[in-house]
Amino acid sequence: MPLGVSPREQLTIARILKVNHAGEHGAIQIYSAQIAIARYLYPEIVPTLHSMLGHEIEHRAVFAAAMPSRHARPCRIMSLWAMGGSLLGFATALMGRDAIWTTTAAVEAAVHRHLDDQLHFLSKRDLGLHNAIADIREEELSHLRTAEGNISREHPVLNVLRPTIFAVTDALIWLSTWGDSTRMAHDLDTNKRLV
Repeated sequence: MPLGVSPREQLTIARILKVNHAGEHGAIQIYSAQIAIARYLYPEIVPTLHSMLGHEIEHRAVFAAAMPSRHARPCRIMSLWAMGGSLLGFATALMGRDAIWTTTAAVEAAVHRHLDDQLHFLSKRDLGLHNAIADIREEELSHLRTAEGNISREHPVLNVLRPTIFAVTDALIWLSTWGDSTRMAHDLDTNKRLV
């Protein structure tokens, strides 16, 4: 654990790792389920989904490796992240290519916002974890851009799907951090207003 970090900040760092590890696990389940369906229905998008899946597997490994030295443990609701990810992946893959890309865009938009909050929090508390998350954030941002670039049409169901997935992802992040995600977002907003 970095020196000069209060016990409360240490707990927040552990929760950041816990939720990021769980989120990557959920993303792996989403992509795996989507690939299982897309392999038969939309084989042309499978290489891109495989590439994104590979990134998520690497990200989960980075967070798992950072956990022991920061006294973090895997999330107690990992099974919820896994089950939810699998169900979301299968359901959206059956809805079509645009639903797959809408799902990726919604999840990545929620994740990107939280990673920004985490980077702000970690910048003066844990430079090693900050740098690891900054690198991961760039890959997650490329997933968001790829997804948004592949959504080919507006559809009423997709217009409901994106904010719903965003809200559920946000709620799982809040639940997995015991509200620390809200405090980090508030601190970031306060600092932005002061600058």
